[in-house]
Amino acid sequence: SSWWFFFFFFTGGFGCSGVVYNPSAYYGVVALVLASVAGCGWLLRLGVSFVSLVLFMVYLGGMLVGFVYSMSLAAEPFLRLEGIGVL
Repeated sequence: SSWWFFFFFFTGGFGCSGVVYNPSAYYGVVALVLASVAGCGWLLRLGVSFVSLVLFMVYLGGMLVGFVYSMSLAAEPFLRLEGIGVL
């Protein structure tokens, strides 16, 4: 049925706009996971379940590494940049 296409399309659109317009990185990651789930669900409806599963696992791994790295930088109380000093 074609309503699945529109459901995953709009869910992915909401997820992507949540990533772009969200000022908090914590909620931005939730929106990124939503967009990833929507994209993989769309692929699942197309009948490529293995590609969808592998893509979802790669997305989650990459997002986890990027999120942990950015949160560790944001949690640094006295960030020093070369030539600028303490921010």
